Amino acid sequence: NQFTADQNKSLYNNSICCVGNTAELCVCEGVPICTCSFILSSRAAGMNGNGPSKFVDPLEDPLPGVGTYEDFNTIDWVREKTKDRDRHREITNKSKLSTVALLHSISDAFSGWLLMLLVGLMSGALAGGIDIAAHWLTDMKEGVCLIGFWFNHEHCCWTSNETTFKERDQCPQWQSWAELITGTSEGPFAYIMNYLMYIFWALLFAFLAVTLVRAFAPYACGSGIPEIKTILSGFIIRGYLGKWTLIIKTITLVLAVSSGLSLGKEGPLVHVACCCANILCHLFTKYRKNEAKRREVLSAAAAVGVSVAFGAPIGGVLFSLEEVSYYFPLKTLWRSFFAALVAAFTLRSINPFGNSRLVLFYVEFHAPWHMLELAPFILLGIFGGLWGALFIRANIAWCRRRKTTRLGHYPVMEVLVVTALTAVVAYPNSYTRMSGAELISELFNDCSLLDSSQLCGYKPVSVCVCVLADRPAGEGLYTALWQLALALVFKIMVTVITFGMKVPSGLFIPSMAVGAIAGRLLGVGMEQLAYYHHDWFLFKGWCSPGADCITPGLYAMVGAAACLGGVTRMTVSLVVIMFELTGGLEYIVPLMAATMTSKWVADAFGREGIYEAHIRLNGYPFLEPKEEFEHSSLTVDVMRPRRSDPALAVLTQEGMTVEEVEALVESTRYSGFPVVVSQESQRLVGFVFRRDLLISIDNARKRQEGVVGASQVVFTEHAPAHAADAPPPLRLRGILDLSPFTVTDHTPMDITVDIFRKLGLRQCLVTHNGRLLGIITKKDILKHMAQIANRDPDSILFN
Repeated sequence: NQFTADQNKSLYNNSICCVGNTAELCVCEGVPICTCSFILSSRAAGMNGNGPSKFVDPLEDPLPGVGTYEDFNTIDWVREKTKDRDRHREITNKSKLSTVALLHSISDAFSGWLLMLLVGLMSGALAGGIDIAAHWLTDMKEGVCLIGFWFNHEHCCWTSNETTFKERDQCPQWQSWAELITGTSEGPFAYIMNYLMYIFWALLFAFLAVTLVRAFAPYACGSGIPEIKTILSGFIIRGYLGKWTLIIKTITLVLAVSSGLSLGKEGPLVHVACCCANILCHLFTKYRKNEAKRREVLSAAAAVGVSVAFGAPIGGVLFSLEEVSYYFPLKTLWRSFFAALVAAFTLRSINPFGNSRLVLFYVEFHAPWHMLELAPFILLGIFGGLWGALFIRANIAWCRRRKTTRLGHYPVMEVLVVTALTAVVAYPNSYTRMSGAELISELFNDCSLLDSSQLCGYKPVSVCVCVLADRPAGEGLYTALWQLALALVFKIMVTVITFGMKVPSGLFIPSMAVGAIAGRLLGVGMEQLAYYHHDWFLFKGWCSPGADCITPGLYAMVGAAACLGGVTRMTVSLVVIMFELTGGLEYIVPLMAATMTSKWVADAFGREGIYEAHIRLNGYPFLEPKEEFEHSSLTVDVMRPRRSDPALAVLTQEGMTVEEVEALVESTRYSGFPVVVSQESQRLVGFVFRRDLLISIDNARKRQEGVVGASQVVFTEHAPAHAADAPPPLRLRGILDLSPFTVTDHTPMDITVDIFRKLGLRQCLVTHNGRLLGIITKKDILKHMAQIANRDPDSILFN
């Protein structure tokens, strides 16, 4: 039943020769021909002028959509890496054939570096714009520049010749709202006017931020780091890194920071950088079509986000490695370093802080620290750990209340109420009125002889104070300490209810502010203790009279690191960020001691950091690498189906019709189906994904003649024999995963969990003596771990 040579020749010349069929290429009268096993009905259709039907095989003729994933699904890391390896092998083989292919191979190799360059440039430029705009709008709450409303307070007074040393930020060109409206800056009426305008601008900025987020990009709220961690682990959240999220997050981040809420822009800048990377990935086919490769770029983008947030490129790379990345090969490390470098250079070129420095809080401490000071540094670490544990529990309880009560139905009202409360309480205290970054910079400051800060309100010890030395506290310093104590209580309370609202909100700066306040208070206390009791055993020998032996700013820096470490559980990356942030390279040991103490104390109350706690609160399918599985269960205890469940839904490699397959898919919600030899033997052949199956059947109906509900679906290498009058079979071996990961029913669950973590699996099949028993998904593991921890297993929301 073969075609004649002329018919085969005609078929070949018309470029419709046996596509996807079991065909043999041979030569007839010098012309290549195909020997085809078309069924008679297909041949008749070809002879009637309709053209022979095209036999579709996804392996040889890839279909659009096959190999992609639906929203809120986990990617198959192994499949993605295999796809990239095959693509790279194909490009390498072709590069030996022609110059054009060689150039394509070179451009493909350098496309990753080019992408990193673009991500660094775009993220650095956006971060510089955010810094400038946030500084301008923050100052607008207190007044306006007459020579140009677009100038902030500092820039407005730069060129003025009428500023004094004690009032260096005052100049005629800058007027408060009271001066502008009432003509006077003194008296109770002027104070009330400035107070009301401060509240008005804070409410306006917060209202615009929450309204834009709610109307255009709901994913733009929050920090973004919990979701970034989940996405980097292989989960897909469509739109979370899209262009609308980037635009709205950039605008609303400026508004939220300027409103005076207890939040920072550093965490959300990681989200902004990842949005830039995701959008730029679409310019390169290698990254657009491979989810695993895209996540390598997103890991580098997370490093870029921290680099531009703090001016700490090395700390950013370590932050991505330690805190957010799930898969971090050496190649990603190098590219992260390059991207962070480009971003830092771009930010330095923009110079948003106006001081020609990259770091956010530059410090110049003159006195070295002493070994005995490790005791108060460790005390700050204990405080940081306690604060971190308290904050996580309180914030998660408040967020859970928001989710389960009517409070969650009114996000705009919640933001406005918290903003009004923050503005009303913050304005009377100068330390809560200023922005978080400005407050931390003030607390890190080391008092010089000519410093006019209230924190430097010491009594002179002689007629001419010409040396830097510990001095007795004066009235100004006592006032500052009371204000700082009140600011500490206020920051602790308001940060708990602010983080997690429907506006962009980072946690780095508020946590550092809490620690810096506590550290400065302790540092001043130590300084006064050393001054009045320098003859004590503790101070004798290293803290002589007239010597500058205690640096309160150093205590503030150590306290900031301790509190941030207690909340996030960062260690190595945090120490590097802190010394990059401040330039205080010689104070690494105090930072290390406080950070490790903070982590140990916080871990005693729970091993979860704030980001892991929010991941669990939101029910994201994330297997925490730091969490150990200590239960002695086996895979047979966790797999599906259980004893009371219906039988496992499987496909057979042949014998099922298109109609039966579609009915099985429609009656279930599974993401994929094991393929077995037959229902009787249950010997495993492979695994096929639901999405690939549906797309392939739909495309076959459109592109292959004769495919109907009665057509047989086959996953074998060769199409089986069938009756002459039967419809053509649909061969789908191309979408079949022939090497699915399997474990036996007696594999310990701790080993299975490690396999899932290290290979990034989305499912694993369970067998017994080669016979398929069941399936374990990441969701099943998370539910099992929740049950062990006495948590609600249904809190895992996503498949």
